[in-house]
Amino acid sequence: MTVDSENGLEGQIAEWRAYMDRRRELHRNDADELEDHLRDRISELTESGLRPDEAFLIAVKRMGSLDEVSREFAREHSERLWKQLVLPGEPDASTAERPRRELLAMVICAGVAAVGFKLPALFGFGLDDDAYFYARNFSLFALVPLAAYFVWQRQVGIRVIGVLAALFVLGAVAANAYPLDEDSQSAVLTAIHLPLALWLVVGVAYVGGDWRSGRRRMDFIRFTGEWLIYFVLLALGGGVLTAFTAGTFAAIGLDAEVFISEWLLPCGAMAAVVVAAWLVEAKQSVIENMAPVLTRVFTPLFAVALLAFLGALVWTQNGIDVERDVLILFDLLLVVVLGLLLYALSARDLTARPGLFDRLQLALVVTALIIDVVVLLAITGRITEWGFTPNKSAALGENLILLTNLAWSAWLFFGFVRGRAPFARLERWQTGYVAVYAVWAWAVVLLFPFVFQFD
Repeated sequence: MTVDSENGLEGQIAEWRAYMDRRRELHRNDADELEDHLRDRISELTESGLRPDEAFLIAVKRMGSLDEVSREFAREHSERLWKQLVLPGEPDASTAERPRRELLAMVICAGVAAVGFKLPALFGFGLDDDAYFYARNFSLFALVPLAAYFVWQRQVGIRVIGVLAALFVLGAVAANAYPLDEDSQSAVLTAIHLPLALWLVVGVAYVGGDWRSGRRRMDFIRFTGEWLIYFVLLALGGGVLTAFTAGTFAAIGLDAEVFISEWLLPCGAMAAVVVAAWLVEAKQSVIENMAPVLTRVFTPLFAVALLAFLGALVWTQNGIDVERDVLILFDLLLVVVLGLLLYALSARDLTARPGLFDRLQLALVVTALIIDVVVLLAITGRITEWGFTPNKSAALGENLILLTNLAWSAWLFFGFVRGRAPFARLERWQTGYVAVYAVWAWAVVLLFPFVFQFD
């Protein structure tokens, strides 16, 4: 099998799978099983001497005889030659039992997250007096129930559950056992990086333990973007609820500030983490229409903003301030750029030819790459002058990681735009690079306090 035929086959399978994922009556685990069957049949047919495209056509026909959803896929894609190979039929109506069970599981996990956040108060940890404790542990309160929700939904094995439990315990130890002062740089870095490390642990639960699969990692990347959109929407709705709660109670002479600040906002935020995940799973057909539109809207806007920043930097010849808040701002900016790239990758038709939007994305990545180089020069200059500190070391490492990702992404994107490299290579690079972020986040949480003597 040649590289071109392999890429063409993967594009056909990706399009077939994208349709399957859009079917609300077809659960993701069922789609995984169907894809495994399809790939097995294609492998058997190619080993018998058929070309990949012929094997795909015949495999789809045989899948159509086994599953009604595959038949509808062929029917709707009437322009495809292999549509004629599939027998007509109507999809089975989905039952309401599974959605009800998932709703109940979501309510339980969201309730555990909300109640769990208040349990430390029973042991004397007040939200006002022990804010540092909650800053270190809020990701544990929110993400452990979220991981439990996916463990139930994906029906993962006991070995994966053991790995997840061990990683969450390791995160809890790192957050609470180290002798870190509240105002130490290592404490702040732990509070920032632990949520990222634990979010990727949730990713292991989300993919059912199949973290080696690039496709499943891309599913998690897509889920992360969709979850963020729903969480922001829930937060906006929560802000309206908070305003009405405060206003209505004030109208009868009652001050609801304590209830809002100590119960409604923190418990609601913890529960919203799980609710947003459930909404992504239950309403995929809605969010999949919204997210690509947002990506196409904000990609040109961010490209213009970054170009304007570079122009101002050259015009004024002012250096970049490398204080912690500024470094966090630039890192977040670069992460947003990568997020736009990742979500555009996850929503793209792998068989489509490069177009204007792809060139715009390439410009965005190259601009972000230049800004990352400028930030790195500023950081290394300060380190040369003042030496290493936890903040500057973390910023240096993160920007080097982002630089590597952006540089190779730009190169692969450039090859794709010129028609010299398949788009799938860029997708494989991004999904594989997720492991680098995980290793770095855990290194900052676990090793930095020792390296810098808990400073």
